[in-house]
Amino acid sequence: MTLTSRALLVSPLGLLIGVILGALGGGGSVLAVPVLVYVAGQDARAATTTSLILVGIAALVGLGSHLRAGRVRVHTAAAIGLCGVGGSLIGTQLNRQVDPDLLLFGFAAVLFLAAWRMRIGCPTCTRVGEQKELGGSGLSTAVRQRIDLMGWLKIFTAGMALGFLTGLFGVGGGFVIVPTLTLVLGISMPQAIGTSLLIVAINSAVALAARFPMNDIEWAVTLPFTVAAVIGVVAGGKIADRIESETSLRWFSTLLLAVAVYTAVRAGAALI
Repeated sequence: MTLTSRALLVSPLGLLIGVILGALGGGGSVLAVPVLVYVAGQDARAATTTSLILVGIAALVGLGSHLRAGRVRVHTAAAIGLCGVGGSLIGTQLNRQVDPDLLLFGFAAVLFLAAWRMRIGCPTCTRVGEQKELGGSGLSTAVRQRIDLMGWLKIFTAGMALGFLTGLFGVGGGFVIVPTLTLVLGISMPQAIGTSLLIVAINSAVALAARFPMNDIEWAVTLPFTVAAVIGVVAGGKIADRIESETSLRWFSTLLLAVAVYTAVRAGAALI
């Protein structure tokens, strides 16, 4: 199959992933890796790098409205992003060394985790929960004035874990950082949601920089796939209010479970 035909085949799926991202507010990007591997024919390392590009751009697109509303704590995001640099570099290095099928098997676990988080409608990964929090929570929750040594250790650990997941699997990992922002720093959920997007963008940029010059990327496939996904994000955001979000969430989490099982079976069979 030629590069052109693969690009034509995968671009509509990129658009679909983007629509899911825009409509549900998160989670759709985790489908990028299995789509790129099993449909576009990319190897696991190239697919995770392409996913980083998509995750970073999607985070920046979603960041705009939160910035305008004052829901992004830039200094906090920068500090936690710096904590994640080491993890991102370690994850990126491991991505280069681990067996591609083992990488995909591990990614299946990430898919299972994302599906579980979506099934409970968590505010850290879906528009459903986000809208509930934005509607029911003000910005009055104060940041804790004093954070003890254990609190700082938790922040550093969460930042490292997020960076590691981003570097290794090319995922955003908001489910790691949002609870840290709310429970450890005492930041209100709306601010935590917005701040997490900037942290994800920072970690994606670091992981991409660590992979430079990214010679394994098939740009003829990656660029149309990413552009289609960004268009989908914008379109999905506009139709979000017209769909039954919680029903869509259940259907999508079921899809994630199916893809997770398929990925685990394919990768596990290859490892045997």
